[in-house]
Order: sequence, then structure tokens, then C-alpha cells
Amino acid sequence: MTGLGLITVPAVLLLLCGRGAESSDPLIITHSPDASGGDLSCNLTDTTLLVSGHQWLKGDAVLHEDTESSHFMTYNISDVNAASSGQYICKFLTSPEVQEIINITVAPHVVAYKKMEHGNEGDTGVLTCKSSSFPYVEEWTWYILSEDGIKPIVNGSEERYIIKSTGNKTELRIHQLDIEKDQGDYICNGSNVLGINGTTVSLRVRSRLAALWPFLGIVAEVLILVTIIFIYEKRRKPDELPEDEDGGSAPLKSNAGANNDTVRQRNSS
Repeated sequence: MTGLGLITVPAVLLLLCGRGAESSDPLIITHSPDASGGDLSCNLTDTTLLVSGHQWLKGDAVLHEDTESSHFMTYNISDVNAASSGQYICKFLTSPEVQEIINITVAPHVVAYKKMEHGNEGDTGVLTCKSSSFPYVEEWTWYILSEDGIKPIVNGSEERYIIKSTGNKTELRIHQLDIEKDQGDYICNGSNVLGINGTTVSLRVRSRLAALWPFLGIVAEVLILVTIIFIYEKRRKPDELPEDEDGGSAPLKSNAGANNDTVRQRNSS
């Protein structure tokens, strides 16, 4: 029995010491609003600590701070949605400072980087979706809308589809775009522990000759302009002939003068 006592007593002492250490840490009781919004609140239960102020943070951004000495602090969230979701921190400015995290979580809010993407036949098309909500999307899935219905896209399938997903962003790359196979609507879905959400992205594939049309249009405009100038210049040349005829009328004046001199000579005789 003595041996058992020697083994048991230190263990009990260690357990009591551990509880004492835990109880010396300040305890903050938190409260978060429901889906319709409301107040975040933190209550510092250790009233022996002197509070010189409070801070509310979301990530690294300071949302509110004051110099009040209350052991209770609140922050209002008018609407719980993708924009307001995230990790909030209530910090009591004590010595040392103490703080607690409150998570505001919602289902994914998935949006397309562009609702319509364009690509040239033979090139690589890139479709991108993202979610700004918290917590992050745990799984991304892609689908294509075909005549047979909704068809899932498997990463690496057909050696043309490559899906890259990191946190709240996913990207579908389609190599060697085909105007017959790839043009259409795609769906990207994101899911986390609270639900699933998705959106549609449209892909339009242009013909390989599509890139030449602007160049051919410029060439056509230049040819039309040159033709107009040429026709204008050609029609303008006959109009210059009367100027030459006017120039030839000068000798007629000198003849008239000679005739006048002859008339004067006759009269004098």
C-alpha cells in the first residue's frame, strides 16, 4: 500500500498543479450572431485584470478600438453573408493582452472571374471561379452542359482537362480548344461543411481564321481608299485643260493691237 501511495500522491499533486495553472489563465466567453445578424460579444470573466481598452480585428485589419475599461465588448454585424464571414478577434488591452477568436461561417459564395470567356481554336482556354466566404472551399468540381445533360469533368481526363484548385479559387484549363466539342456552358461547384454553391461560365471558341479578319479588314480599307484617290485624280485632269486654252489667248491681244495701227495709218493718209 505504501508503494501505491508513493506513486499516487505525486500524480495527484501534478494534476492539481495543472488545474491551478489552467485556472490562472483568463477566460473569455464569446457569443456570435445567428444567420440574420446581430452582435459579437466577448466577456472577460477575470475581473482582477485591469482593462485599458479594446480592439476588434478581422484578420490583420482593426475594425474598432477604444480606451474603455469594461470587461465586456461587442461588435455588430448587420448581415451574415460571404462578405462579413471570417475570423474575428476580440482583444482586451490588459497586461498581458488577452484575446479570443470568433468564427463567422457561411456556405460557399461561388462567382466566376468572367461570366463569358473567349478562346481561339487550338489554343488553351482558361475558366476561373472563386469564393470569398469563410470557411474556405474544401472541394471544387467542374461540369460541362452537353446535349446529354450535365457531364462531370475529371482532372486529367482526355489529356486536355486540367483542374487546379487552391483554397477559395479553382481553374479549369482546356488544351487544344475544339470549336465543336468545347464551346458551351460550364458549371463550377464549391462545397464546405456548411453547404454547396456554384455558378455557370460560358466559353466561346473562335475559328482559327478569326484572328485574320481584323487584318483583312484593314487591308480592304486601304485598297478602297487608294481606289477612291486614283479615280478622283483621273477625273480631275480634264478640268485642267481650260487653263491651257486661256494661256493661248494672249497672242490674240497683240494681233488686235496690230490691226488698230493699220487703221490709224489708213486714216492719216
